[in-house]
Amino acid sequence: MRQAVGGEVNIVARVDGAQGTVRAAVGPGTGGSRADDPYFRIASTTKTYLAVVVMQLAAEGRLSLDDTVERWLPGVVSGNGNDGSRITVRHLLGHTSGLFDYMRDPAVRTRLTVDFEANRHDTTPPAELVAIAMAHPPAFTPGQAEDGSGVKWGYSNTDYLLTAMIAERVSGATWRELVEARVIAPLGLRDTSVPGMNPFLPEPHVRVTMTLPDGKPHDLTEHSIQHTADSGVVSTPADVNTFFRALAAGRLLPAEQWEQMRATPPGANGHGLGVQTVALSCGGTYYTHMGDGLGVASRLGVTADGKRAVSLAITTIGDRPDTAVLNAASAAAIDRALCAGRPR
Repeated sequence: MRQAVGGEVNIVARVDGAQGTVRAAVGPGTGGSRADDPYFRIASTTKTYLAVVVMQLAAEGRLSLDDTVERWLPGVVSGNGNDGSRITVRHLLGHTSGLFDYMRDPAVRTRLTVDFEANRHDTTPPAELVAIAMAHPPAFTPGQAEDGSGVKWGYSNTDYLLTAMIAERVSGATWRELVEARVIAPLGLRDTSVPGMNPFLPEPHVRVTMTLPDGKPHDLTEHSIQHTADSGVVSTPADVNTFFRALAAGRLLPAEQWEQMRATPPGANGHGLGVQTVALSCGGTYYTHMGDGLGVASRLGVTADGKRAVSLAITTIGDRPDTAVLNAASAAAIDRALCAGRPR
């Protein structure tokens, strides 16, 4: 897999199941104790943790998935065709809101690449990032696709900034406090944290370097850019597996909310509310949520019964990998790990 992704990477993989644990590590940065279970930024895999919190709040009757953004955040989603009265919490969780992804804004992209060193310790609050998104018209209005193929769907990090803002308004706690109290503590995830503005990773970890547009390699290990609710969790492959196994086994949500979370409407490419369902080559399905950050990728899968999970911590050491090739190679590795020992 390492040779297949089109760039230079370190890969640390861990499989947990009834038969025990299997670990593997390749790449020059994974030597010694760091190969065991390194800390890494799980990037957008964070979204599943936040989605669980919101589904818990829904189960408690503190909000409804059909509440509009306008109800909880009046005036925040407005201007340039954006209308918070037409977008619900369900739309946000399922990426069916149509809202512009702030990460696609040219100035934001420049800040994260060309001007990375000047913005390494970025502390832009989520409300400002949402405002950047509101400066753009939406990609679509929520609803069914005109060709009848299903719902309109489009991945947007803005959705989860707003989701966190709503959860904070509903609960009176920060999204960080909610994830810590409702997910991390109950599962005993001692190696999972929400560091906020803290740019440092705990030891052990694998250092991240990547060639930026200036043609030079930059060390991306320490930064605070990924501090918001769309990408702000730090964990280990072991803890990621523990979380997803607990989720799939029904330990985090009542049955009704877990069913809603994993329901996949036509047109959404297997995406539910913070989790994606993927077919296994040996039959059945697995659940996942990919994460891509600055020089890091989180890839994972858990069987539908929660009995086996695999997590890949992928970090760059040179040129940026080809995302499509990386996705295909990691999906194949996950499928092999989850199907091992099962008849095909």
